[in-house]
Amino acid sequence: MERATFERELEKILGLAYGYAVRLHGGDRDAAEDLLQEASVSAFRGRDNFMPGTNFKAWFFKILTNAFYRQGGKKELETVSLDADPEPYLYLQAKEAGISASDDPAEVLFNKIDVVEVKNALDNLPSEFREVSALYFTGEMSYEEISETLDIPVGTVRSRLHRARKLLQVALWDLAVSRGIVEAVSYA
Repeated sequence: MERATFERELEKILGLAYGYAVRLHGGDRDAAEDLLQEASVSAFRGRDNFMPGTNFKAWFFKILTNAFYRQGGKKELETVSLDADPEPYLYLQAKEAGISASDDPAEVLFNKIDVVEVKNALDNLPSEFREVSALYFTGEMSYEEISETLDIPVGTVRSRLHRARKLLQVALWDLAVSRGIVEAVSYA
């Protein structure tokens, strides 16, 4: 790949890649910039390995993810129990708290919770869920692109994203309760 082509393709995805790097590093922007720089240099050096006609974004995000792993960012998978929380957790909690059934509870909460707090909730997800969420929400990648980037099956991507959403529902509800946005639901 020619240098100009590489730079043009990288420029198209740089914002998404930076957002993903920030999520990988739990909101640490300095570490994200270092990671992005390392990945960019690595990708530039290996640009001849890029197969024309394939997905540049997925190729670069894979390099970015691997650079994160090399920095010691990949941890052992954390075990998270999801059995205690019913499937539509946020909807059930909102119904019990008196939020109208015609309102979307997620939208009600998002409108009342600061964006920084939502980002912090994402950053606090266990690493395997944070990676998939960051690629999906921040990197705007499809399930297939995430699968290719992380070298995991599409089914695993779907499962992790599903679990991440579930964990985010619980985290955002707890945040809304602690901020006094909604009243805690008591199951006596």
